[in-house]
Amino acid sequence: MIGITVYIYSIRDRVEDFAAYGYPGIFLIALMANATVFLPAPGVAVVFAMGSIFNPLGVAFAAGTGGAIGELSGYLAGFSGQAVVERTDIYNKIHPWIEKYGGWAILVLSAIPNPFFDIAGVAAGMAKMKLWRFLLFCWVGQIIKMALFAFAGAYSIDWIAGFYK
Repeated sequence: MIGITVYIYSIRDRVEDFAAYGYPGIFLIALMANATVFLPAPGVAVVFAMGSIFNPLGVAFAAGTGGAIGELSGYLAGFSGQAVVERTDIYNKIHPWIEKYGGWAILVLSAIPNPFFDIAGVAAGMAKMKLWRFLLFCWVGQIIKMALFAFAGAYSIDWIAGFYK
């Protein structure tokens, strides 16, 4: 996981090149951006920009699917028991939500832009949430979040263009 995170972080400046490949490129960008654990990658910025070029709904599905698969890195770190975040304050706040609400907590936390979803993935893995359940709720939440960014990108370009007329 650390090696993947370091590699993706090192190529963050070239991530826009994947956008030239359309929806598969958007999928890969989201997958790589979400596979990093605790380091920011420019995934939603690309989704915002691609929403103005491609169909925003298609962008949301491609990015949401890639994002959900990418989030498996945190889940697997927690599932394997190799997580070091269990002594952090934010983990101690998120873990009870995962235990109490399960997939619904994953859906909400993955649907809102926040830097703590990696910890939620780790908590879900440590709680031994079923993989399909984590992926399903994470996928729905990711699609909601990516749709917000893609549609914001699509409509902001029109708004900006109308502003300068």
